[in-house]
Amino acid sequence: MDELLKILQHNALESHETISRMLEIPVEKVAARIADYEKRGVIRGYQAILNEDDLDQDKVTAVIEVKVTPQREGGFDRIAERISGFPEVQSAYLMSGAYDLLLFVEGRTLREVAGFVSERLSPLEGVISTSTHFMLKTYKRFGVLMRKAEADQRLTISP
Repeated sequence: MDELLKILQHNALESHETISRMLEIPVEKVAARIADYEKRGVIRGYQAILNEDDLDQDKVTAVIEVKVTPQREGGFDRIAERISGFPEVQSAYLMSGAYDLLLFVEGRTLREVAGFVSERLSPLEGVISTSTHFMLKTYKRFGVLMRKAEADQRLTISP
């Protein structure tokens, strides 16, 4: 992967000037490359990584494994795109293994997510089965630890 993309992936707020110094290229070239990546759709957006456990909000996240029947002349794409269109679905991936799609779904309550699965997802033509796992606590997200190590408050003992 391009070093510029690695820098942005680590910290999208890094200034063009700092990136310019890091890569030893002119600021104008940094700006042009970023603009090109955005125009081509390589960079799809920017977002902050939040420690949602520390926020006072009503939100439940579930990971849902979905087994589907691939459609003729569309394979998994057609059903995956249809499922991805639901606003509750935050992420969707085609997987290898025992199930076909992996979904990250959000709702305000367990009941809301369960309702989405039973009333909207499972009845879809082509959906064979689902397995829902509710996320209880986040320790690490997108390479970022959610809890900082506490500083050792003990006094140093010397002989």
